Amino acid sequence: MTEQLRLMAVHAHPDDESSKGAATMAKYVSEGVDVLVATCTGGERGSILNPKLQGDPYIEEHIHEVRAKEMDEAREILGVKQEWLGFVDSGLPEGDPLPPLPEGCFALHDVDEAAGRLVKLIRSFKPQVITTYDENGGYPHPDHIMTHKITIVAFDAAGDPEKYPEAGEVWQPQKLYYNQGFNRPRTVALHEALLSRGIESPYGEWLERWKEFARAERTLTTYVPCADFFEIRDKALIAHRTQIDPDGGWFRVPMDIQKEVWPTEEYELAKSLVDTSLPEDDLFAGIRNN
Repeated sequence: MTEQLRLMAVHAHPDDESSKGAATMAKYVSEGVDVLVATCTGGERGSILNPKLQGDPYIEEHIHEVRAKEMDEAREILGVKQEWLGFVDSGLPEGDPLPPLPEGCFALHDVDEAAGRLVKLIRSFKPQVITTYDENGGYPHPDHIMTHKITIVAFDAAGDPEKYPEAGEVWQPQKLYYNQGFNRPRTVALHEALLSRGIESPYGEWLERWKEFARAERTLTTYVPCADFFEIRDKALIAHRTQIDPDGGWFRVPMDIQKEVWPTEEYELAKSLVDTSLPEDDLFAGIRNN
């Protein structure tokens, strides 16, 4: 295949692109693939998770602008392009019963209407491959679940001339993947590797909570070797300063152990319009040689 390869990653908030599939994107950028991150919301209602920045009045008052600047820095580090879909963060409702979602937020939009913005971007960028979240959102944040919903609609509608005729010339992506980087096999492997070396593991509580969820294991179909880009992934993630504590649990596993024990990022092939053999080691398997 001589045509330019293009990958679109659809995410809910700024920082999601750096915590889910970032090393994969950096790897493909290094190979000349055109990579675009579609960010659904501005992350306006996200809590300031870095304890070092909590209580800063400027950040609290200008969180939208701060998170946009963080996204710009992460984008530069990863070497990707990035577009905002322009929806408003829904926040993560907490309590029992859960409070209603704020009026006008992303998760309350009509799915078909909201998908139109993504269809327009797909038709403009023309990706062969799209990645997003599964129906659980990776975790049950309303914006992650809504991101899944609009991506499912847009993947099919982008190639249908009867859908969204105002959104540009039709384009049909060939493959759709769900990010599954936070999977149990990887977590267990890293947890056991740390303990065997006498190093405290940050994953003990994770694995206990996993038992409580009793959620069925996802099918991992695609393992992308990208260990050489783990440092770039971490640097991009740290750029999201309001969300990530550089001294926190994200970075407690020594890099050499990560690269040795689990040198891939994982995906679940959700839809494919090309023939491919599972398991894969390339999101473009079945496309490169067609």
